[in-house]
Amino acid sequence: MITAEIMGAWLVVLLTLCIFSFLYKDNPFYKAAEHLYVGVSAGYVAVISFWQQIQPNLFGRLWPKLEDTGEVSVLKSVWYSVYEILNFISTGFGTLERSIFPEGGIKGYDEIRLMYLIPFILGIFMLLRLVPKLGWLARWAIAYIVGMAAGLRFYGFLNSDILMQIQSVAIDFTADWGSIINAIILFIGTMTGLIYFFYSTEHKGVVGRLSRIGIYFLMIKFGASFGFAVMGRISLLIGRMNQLKDYSAAEYNYATPIILVFIIISLAIWSFMDGGNKNESTA
Repeated sequence: MITAEIMGAWLVVLLTLCIFSFLYKDNPFYKAAEHLYVGVSAGYVAVISFWQQIQPNLFGRLWPKLEDTGEVSVLKSVWYSVYEILNFISTGFGTLERSIFPEGGIKGYDEIRLMYLIPFILGIFMLLRLVPKLGWLARWAIAYIVGMAAGLRFYGFLNSDILMQIQSVAIDFTADWGSIINAIILFIGTMTGLIYFFYSTEHKGVVGRLSRIGIYFLMIKFGASFGFAVMGRISLLIGRMNQLKDYSAAEYNYATPIILVFIIISLAIWSFMDGGNKNESTA
């Protein structure tokens, strides 16, 4: 009996072996799995971003839930008529059930924040990138995003990296000897690393020797980071191999060996046909 669990196991094995097939060479199996991964990831991120950010935080602030406290002002009635128009469009002109724009507004906030019209308009400008004649409007939104992100990232890096690094290289001579030695090593590594990237003076004499010490610290850091990354990837690979081994059992209809044989035979046929086409083109 084929169950959803068995179908999921076969799909997992198929996509995993399609990605592993790149170890042979670039082939249609790998391209299909790669495109599927990118497409599903983009769609998933788009849906999550819409329902967790845009719908509650943008539309919810522009059209919060109306409270039944009596009569509604004329301006608010006009404003919520725009809300109903958007709902009419989002439901396919009334053919679908309303979900994006619930009746009476969106719960979560108490007052209308018209300031959020700015990101709403900028978001529309981003979508106009798809229209060639109006694509230039997307530059305003992109410029705003780049400028805002640069300012926020600069502030974040200033606090988390620069200021924390300055604080970390300060040596507390009242601490124990182990802490003092660690602080001295951190101070030497920081200063020599900065000297290595100081190009206004030729690296000769004392500056050259200090910059060489900085190279040693940098190589140790890069080596440790690379080793840590490799260890993480190897652990993922081991987990995937164990999963492929589990799916080789009879309860999963021998998914791993069957799909493996299928991919090997298909790659052999594809390589033979691809080689024949290349020989014909060169002839």
